[in-house]
Amino acid sequence: QVQLVESGGGLVQPGGSLRLSCAASGSIVSIYTMGWYRQAPGSQRELVAHITRGSSTNYADSVKGRFTISRDNAKNTAYLQINNLKPEDTAVYYCFANIRDGVIKTSWGQGTQVTVSS
Repeated sequence: QVQLVESGGGLVQPGGSLRLSCAASGSIVSIYTMGWYRQAPGSQRELVAHITRGSSTNYADSVKGRFTISRDNAKNTAYLQINNLKPEDTAVYYCFANIRDGVIKTSWGQGTQVTVSS
């Protein structure tokens, strides 16, 4: 069984920074794409960023230039560095990973709250 554990959310003032982590554990053969969605109250879930096993990245237009996704394949962990936070970044951030543990499945983290407020 595969688990994704997220950490790093919190309350931060506008202009501040956070780093989210997403660590995978369990009977992992390979991890392919990893990334984050976010969901604000009353809004649809939005794909924020994702990164392939080869470290190709893609970002939502709303976060380009402020968010940086990276991964450490040796640690089965992805990171989302969030800079210049804005109130509209307030949301629950969910990491995901496409993982082979026999078959390829998408696993999800538990979600971490990011609140941007003065």
